[in-house]
Amino acid sequence: MKYPIGIQNFAEIITKDYVYVDKTDLVYSLVTEGKIYFLSRPRRFGKSLLVSTLENYFMGRKELFKGLKIDSLEQDWLEYPIFHVDFSQDNYVKEGMVADKIEEYMTQWEEIYGHSPIARTLSGRFLYVLKEAHKQYGRPCVVLVDEYDKPILDGLSTDLTSGVEDDRARLEIHNRDALRDFYTIFKAADVDLQFVFLTGVTKFSQVSVFSGFNQPKDISMDERYDTLCGITQEELEHYFAEPIGELATKFRQSVPEMKEILKQRYDGYHFSIRMVDVYNPFSLLNVFDSKRLADYWFKSGTPTYLVHLLARTRENLDELTGRYYFEREFEDYKATAEKPLPMIYQSGYLTIKDYNWEEETFLLDFPNNEVKAGFLTAVASNYLKPAEDTGTLALQLSKALKTGDLETFRKLLTSFLASIPYSMRRKNDETERERYFHYTFYLILRLMSIYTVYTEKEQSQGRVDCIVETDKYIYIFEFKLDGTTEAALKQIEEKGYARPYEADARKLYCIGANFSSETGTIDDWLVIG
Repeated sequence: MKYPIGIQNFAEIITKDYVYVDKTDLVYSLVTEGKIYFLSRPRRFGKSLLVSTLENYFMGRKELFKGLKIDSLEQDWLEYPIFHVDFSQDNYVKEGMVADKIEEYMTQWEEIYGHSPIARTLSGRFLYVLKEAHKQYGRPCVVLVDEYDKPILDGLSTDLTSGVEDDRARLEIHNRDALRDFYTIFKAADVDLQFVFLTGVTKFSQVSVFSGFNQPKDISMDERYDTLCGITQEELEHYFAEPIGELATKFRQSVPEMKEILKQRYDGYHFSIRMVDVYNPFSLLNVFDSKRLADYWFKSGTPTYLVHLLARTRENLDELTGRYYFEREFEDYKATAEKPLPMIYQSGYLTIKDYNWEEETFLLDFPNNEVKAGFLTAVASNYLKPAEDTGTLALQLSKALKTGDLETFRKLLTSFLASIPYSMRRKNDETERERYFHYTFYLILRLMSIYTVYTEKEQSQGRVDCIVETDKYIYIFEFKLDGTTEAALKQIEEKGYARPYEADARKLYCIGANFSSETGTIDDWLVIG
């Protein structure tokens, strides 16, 4: 079986016999039920392949679709003039690059359809080309725009200094305005357009890119198209039964066990209230090709704009994840240090995990273990800047808790905290100092994704700092800053934090830990169990 890793050309995949997950029935619905669409999905989720599939469909290349679902649906297979704009191939980090890119496309189109004798502006030239193409083909035009927002995100990557729009990087605004001038042409050209499809990572409602443009139908959370990109459980089992079996044999697992391993690591995305599970296609294809489990999607690169944003945000992940939100709070594009949630969600690091029908709110959390481990490692390294590697620490801490070795756990944690530079933990007031230590411990424990970890878990009489559950042990942690371990353990007892586990057969430990704001690490530790 051949896997199309890095191949986004539909014709190449079909003619060279790569495995292709057939979604052409959804493509047929798109082209027959609407005219102007927008789709937002994380990077490496198959958006470019979808655009290529649409392009070949509108080229009338019936032979490429033979045997696919659309083969029995489409009867005419007409050819249309196509204008394909791909912003994904360049980095727009200098002023004028967006205009130059559009000019390149315009020059190519004018060589095919002719030059306007009077038009001098970009909009006038494009309108003329679309009208001439319509006239020459006898059919209206198709416009496909891949990664429409990349020039804006590249602008953000250069210097995200403030959440106030006027203070943002000038390049972002310059790129945005250049794109707006281009997209507004579509409204005047409506009569010459058959179909328009735009893809990107970010949502457009706050970007002002489409001012004056007939607003696209946003299908990013449309139930009919929530599986348009990515791989569903049904598709996984239908197309990839053979490589799953090979993996099961290699890792000495049963096929059901291997499916569960893949699910926990690479599944978990949801793009509508239907809550249909969608796997990350990039990671799955790499696993099947290499026969090796690894964090392929995350290692392919965290976007620079997100790194810049997280470096300046005042929001902690423990305050963002595992909470219910209204759709407007995470769907609208608003890249600010004060409100990083929309960018984190749209970039694919958080996804929908539940929907409350009464309140019309969405629960957001990490989609799977690959994303959680990778993202937390990146955030922890950036937030703490320790001398030790956070990934290695998480593995060592996990082993200590697995065996009930709390002394080793204490030594590892104490050493790690001591390796964090003073400049990173220096806080101005007591509230900020407490927040720092709580968030530091949250990041470390969430990295141990093989165990059930609760932070700030609410119980009937209070909120527990942290509970970790393993196969054989339950650990209840209570932390104090410049206090005493006795006070921490007393709180566990008085608040009844251990009461829900009285009938549990696992060994229970209650741990009181006191952090010193002066040394930046644990100065006292007391265990009852």
